[in-house]
Amino acid sequence: MSDSIDVDRWRDELESKRAEKDEFFADHPQSPIPPEERADFEGLDYFEPDPTYRVTATARVHEEPEVVPIDTTAGREMRYLRVATLEFDLERESEDLEDGTFELAAYQQESPNEQPLFVPFRDKTTGQQTYQGGRYMELEPTDDLADGDEIVVDFNLAYSPFCAYSETFDCPLPPEENWLEVTIPAGERDD
Repeated sequence: MSDSIDVDRWRDELESKRAEKDEFFADHPQSPIPPEERADFEGLDYFEPDPTYRVTATARVHEEPEVVPIDTTAGREMRYLRVATLEFDLERESEDLEDGTFELAAYQQESPNEQPLFVPFRDKTTGQQTYQGGRYMELEPTDDLADGDEIVVDFNLAYSPFCAYSETFDCPLPPEENWLEVTIPAGERDD
């Protein structure tokens, strides 16, 4: 973990967010869980919180963002802007896990509204321990992101898109540039 945080407080906040999401999935009319399955819904599955997967990334901001067509689960294409590339290190204590420096592209939809950075990704858990279509993160920088700025990327907040729970949704699939050749056992997982 690159920055110093109160790990107990971080863990409590993470568990609280997860409980809130479970409540939304169980009860809310806009839940992706089909209505007939909500009574049996017992909560989402997660990897244990691990501060190792809360890293500080350095942003390389793209002044003239390139349009990136991103395929969706329904076979359509959505247009996003690649607004930044986030570079980060993963250092694990276990010998069988890969250390190294990795990059993820961060996107925004073509829209004048302020939006969080959308970071869809796949890793070596995809299709095995996590949803086969990949997972998402949304990052909200405190200010306008500038070249060289640092931003926290917490993979413990990685989540499966709604189409993991119902085929009625159409979800963007992580483009190949965001396929990480590393195992990230953090965030939501498949049961």
